[in-house]
Amino acid sequence: MRTAKISGFADEISPDLAEQIIDFKKLGLNYIDIRNIDGNSITSRSLDEVKEIKKQLDENNLKVACIGSPIGKIFITEPNENHIELFKQTLTIAKILETKYIRLFSYYIPNQEYDKYRDEVLKRLSQMVELAERTDIILLHENEKDIYGDAPVRCVDLLENLKSPNFKAIFDFANFVQCGYNPLEAYPLIKPYLEYFHIKDALFSTKEVVAPGLGDGHLPEIISQAVRDGYEGFFALEPHLGNFVGRSTLELETQGQESEEETDGFLNFQHALNQFIIILDSIT
Repeated sequence: MRTAKISGFADEISPDLAEQIIDFKKLGLNYIDIRNIDGNSITSRSLDEVKEIKKQLDENNLKVACIGSPIGKIFITEPNENHIELFKQTLTIAKILETKYIRLFSYYIPNQEYDKYRDEVLKRLSQMVELAERTDIILLHENEKDIYGDAPVRCVDLLENLKSPNFKAIFDFANFVQCGYNPLEAYPLIKPYLEYFHIKDALFSTKEVVAPGLGDGHLPEIISQAVRDGYEGFFALEPHLGNFVGRSTLELETQGQESEEETDGFLNFQHALNQFIIILDSIT
């Protein structure tokens, strides 16, 4: 499984694009999920700025796997007009960055009143899907906490009702765990629509995010099954790690190898990547 396509959210290493590029090259990664640069979303950048970002990535042989957009990460009760304009801008940015994937969400729902707001969620997402269908862009729905599609059954509800080759699923292990859902039970439901994996893990007991394979996300079992099912897509690392279990051991193991410039963000990301490679190496 060393041929797996691995990407990641480089802003978890540093807000600075130059540092993101340097550290991804150190890690041997050729793809990036681009989300925030200098603390601001890529979707808020001017098109000229995006073109300059693309130039820097090209010069360093880094390709954009997916745009980690904030689309759909507002309350469903908020006005949507400006959000649609931001979405249109994001479609243009995706073209400039030469990626076919945009990550989005299905709106925060007040007071968990999912049935009340279901039709409005579908209406808004349908509008975006129709715009995406005029392009070759695929919208990837992430099962984020507290949005309409945070539960496996509601993810399927969206995917079945929108019925579009331009609307597919991200499988985020940690988010399912943090919402109280067993990823092993979620996988068969999401499988027909699966296009992308977010690699992070979490514990049911505390909701704490941990390194891949060290939580309750069942990453080895699910990834192994997905590969048997023919999955050939991306695995995007999104570590969300602070002081993780095993951090002191890692620091001892890497003592003398890291430069002074290597930050906590880099070490956290490196740890997550190493744990994920262990999972991949276990898959035959």
